[in-house]
Amino acid sequence: MAEGTGLHADLIIRGGTVIDGTGAAGRAADVALKGDRIVAIGDLKDETAAEEIDARGRIVTPGFVDIHTHYDGQAAWDSHMAPSAWHGVTTSVMGNCGVGFAPCKPADREKLVELMEGVEDIPGPVMHEGLNWQWESFPDYLGALEGRSRDMDLCALLPHAALRVYVMGDRAIRHEHATEADIAAMRVITRDAIRAGAFGFSTSRTISHKTLAGDFTPTLRAQEAELTGIALGMKDAGAGFLEIVSDWNEPDASTEFAMLRRVVEASGRTAVFSLTQRHDRPEVWRELLALADQAIKDGLSIRPVVAPRPIGILLGLEGSQNPFSGTDTYKSIAHLPLPERVAAMRDPETRARILSEDPVKGSTFPLIQRISMDKMFRLGSPANYQPARSDSLAAIAAREGRTAPEVAYDVLLEDEGRGFIYTPLVNYVSYDMSVPEAMLADPNAIMGLGDGGAHVGFITDAGFPTWLMSYWGRQQGRFPVEDVIRRLTSDTAKAAGLSDRGVLAVGKKADLNVIDWEATGFSDPYVARDLPAGGKRLLQKSTGYDATILSGKITYRSGQATGALPGLVVRGQR
Repeated sequence: MAEGTGLHADLIIRGGTVIDGTGAAGRAADVALKGDRIVAIGDLKDETAAEEIDARGRIVTPGFVDIHTHYDGQAAWDSHMAPSAWHGVTTSVMGNCGVGFAPCKPADREKLVELMEGVEDIPGPVMHEGLNWQWESFPDYLGALEGRSRDMDLCALLPHAALRVYVMGDRAIRHEHATEADIAAMRVITRDAIRAGAFGFSTSRTISHKTLAGDFTPTLRAQEAELTGIALGMKDAGAGFLEIVSDWNEPDASTEFAMLRRVVEASGRTAVFSLTQRHDRPEVWRELLALADQAIKDGLSIRPVVAPRPIGILLGLEGSQNPFSGTDTYKSIAHLPLPERVAAMRDPETRARILSEDPVKGSTFPLIQRISMDKMFRLGSPANYQPARSDSLAAIAAREGRTAPEVAYDVLLEDEGRGFIYTPLVNYVSYDMSVPEAMLADPNAIMGLGDGGAHVGFITDAGFPTWLMSYWGRQQGRFPVEDVIRRLTSDTAKAAGLSDRGVLAVGKKADLNVIDWEATGFSDPYVARDLPAGGKRLLQKSTGYDATILSGKITYRSGQATGALPGLVVRGQR
């Protein structure tokens, strides 16, 4: 018996192909679990268990670790971390992009809600009802989260925006430079947060991150001295990594990346950054990738986090945005139930008025100003995430002798108003998957950016793990199954500083997936009204997951929750 214990197990997964997460070749083996640990792997025909899973014809993998999520709010009101938990994720790192809810003084709660509403598209009423604010400090926040059981383990980053507002108040909102005293205070709070269990610190330097009122994130113009001081707080604690999202134009990519290098060098900590191909600066990603590769060669761990396909928004009548949301006439009917709204929009006079009005002037969605209709497509059913240039609304309009807004209007009304317009924001300049492929091919790249828990009304990319498997692994055969699983497990776990999971080995945490590789895929996106205060969100289910196991408990069978909620708040230094 290979690696056997002779003990009666709680659960044995029999007959599967074990893909252990290291990149090693798969092998036929049974896996035995007892409590929350793996206790045996091998030929376990002589061992018994209270429960068994028949995994013949399936692969058995570690549970997936997602290092870029935003469940900071949802974790406070929900035990089910959908949609990520539907896509094999058993551990997620939240608090990315510098936004979150702790530390926070009572007088500043509204500021953080407004920022999260604008940056991550989580409606204010949802947060006002869902957050109980039983915390002020970051350690208090972790303690408050421990009061709820979940279907996923959660790790948290200390968000720069919350930290800056906590220390500087309105001066942070006004983008004033931090004083030496401010920086010293941030350093101490960061040290204490890491010691309490934060996995690191996150910040944002992009103009895309704004409040709903259009104000830039408080961290946008933070100086190098401030970032260094905070990073030194992680050094003082002896743990933690820095997560950063930036436009990389202050004043250019190489200069700003050099600043990041200096912060990493001063602190001795590691860093990750979001890497995408911007459509207005389509070659900068190559420069950043090369700079990161050189940093790795120089002994500095600064790794890009990349998406396995274009990051795209879904515009629809049931989502939070559509191309006509900013027009006066649409606003006058936006409150109507969907059937009534569709009927109103089919009225020729209403249609003419909406199409004649400026959709940008009254929009609360700044991105709409930068999206051209040659980058808008009918999503369709099944969802098409790799449309051709000839599929764009602009191309359809040119062929049919119509205007692109007319085509967009009609697409929104399809399926009784449930049709979606798919709009890739990044990674799709050439109308193909070549850029995501090139990014994934870099050995230093980390797969991520699914943003689970955020952008609930117009993005549903939390299923990126399933896309990596089904598209790049199964359909394209671009990456072998062993490497695909490594990217979702040990690679992300190591980047986050999680040493007890991400690999199937005796003694490791009993987080696993049993997967029908040939069936991996997606259902169509849909809108659910299941948030606090009746809020709605986009969701997308998966196919191919026979079972997901967290801490030795089966949390999902064939995509259905079992009711088991063994998920914990994971504390980094413990």
